[in-house]
Amino acid sequence: MIIEKRIKEFEKLGFGMFVHFGLYSIVGKGEWYKCIHHVSDEEYEPLAKQFNPDKNWAKELVATAKKAGCKYITLTTRHHDGYSLYDTCGLNDYDAPHSCGRDLVREFVDECNAAGIIPFFYHTLLDWREKSYEADFKTYLAYLRDSVEILCKNYGKIGGLWFDGMWNKPDEDWEEDALYATIRKHQPDAMIINNTGMSALGALGHIELDSVTFERGKPGPINIEGAPKYVASEMCEIFADHWGYAAQDYNYKSLKDIIEEFCVCRRYGSNMLMNVGPMGNGLIRPLDKAMLETLGEWVSMHAEATYLPRPSAVKILSKNEKDFVLEEDGTYYLFCHDLRVSVENIDVVKAAKGEATKKIALDKKIKRITWLDSGETADYVQENGEVEVDCKPYLYGTQLVVRVAKIEVES
Repeated sequence: MIIEKRIKEFEKLGFGMFVHFGLYSIVGKGEWYKCIHHVSDEEYEPLAKQFNPDKNWAKELVATAKKAGCKYITLTTRHHDGYSLYDTCGLNDYDAPHSCGRDLVREFVDECNAAGIIPFFYHTLLDWREKSYEADFKTYLAYLRDSVEILCKNYGKIGGLWFDGMWNKPDEDWEEDALYATIRKHQPDAMIINNTGMSALGALGHIELDSVTFERGKPGPINIEGAPKYVASEMCEIFADHWGYAAQDYNYKSLKDIIEEFCVCRRYGSNMLMNVGPMGNGLIRPLDKAMLETLGEWVSMHAEATYLPRPSAVKILSKNEKDFVLEEDGTYYLFCHDLRVSVENIDVVKAAKGEATKKIALDKKIKRITWLDSGETADYVQENGEVEVDCKPYLYGTQLVVRVAKIEVES
């Protein structure tokens, strides 16, 4: 089985930010606004005249990603409405340079490079505006490849291309060989990812694809038995119900849910791609920014366990099915869920209802076990190939949702 360096390097990134940004952001009703609300081209396209993001939009976006602990950002360079944030170099005039006199992808890439964040490009495969998409599909595919080639040639080294929309015409020949060859010609080290949508989570695809996807679905083990090459996996998720900015979407997940989902991703070696939909001015909604930055506090606290370590064969013997172990160079990381909270001399609702110990199967002699968040040593008992870790209750004022114990063994 072929194992490509770019794929292993992608897995080490662990955590990325997804950014849905375009004309729809001005309206604040989600990225599918034009389609769902049956908005005509004549009504929708004048939004381009209003589209002029804040001069610091990219700088603030990248700064927020940095605080969140993201190693890469995937930006919607063109979404299904057909509007491009980049200079289409004459393919059409429905792009940011013609609307606001700025190449927004250039601004994004420059800020990423300055901050040490890897830029990835999302690009739609389906197109509601381009007439050839319905009238002359082969002509459309040539237009699509020309568009992608511009992104590959004009912005320096990128982390990869993320495609979406093939599910819209599942029976068509999308000429994938030609599309992916265009990328390999100009960006041989770029990841190529093609979203399978919510109906085919984790499904393998074309030989050139480097990662399977889990859209809003918890990842699991992927079966690559018999596959010609090793592939990564990535789960993309949103805070509420829309990818693009939706001003009246209040159906937010809790930070607890997001932390646990992030941990599920790492359990199965999947990257997490956490979405944000900037407002029409390109700035991030305060609630989204707070969620990302607070998530970043947890990620920073447990960074040693969340980027490089990979799934381990070490078995969990205690009852909680959410617990798991990662491994890196002979060091183990035990992810502990549902621990107790207590204070001295006070019984807080029987402080309850959490677990006091975790048990794993490990016959290597342990040197020490420490909690990553505090550096404190954890007590444990090891006998007969089993290790029971004493999970002292969180001190009152602390509740980390998931706590990670670092287990060092003798060589």
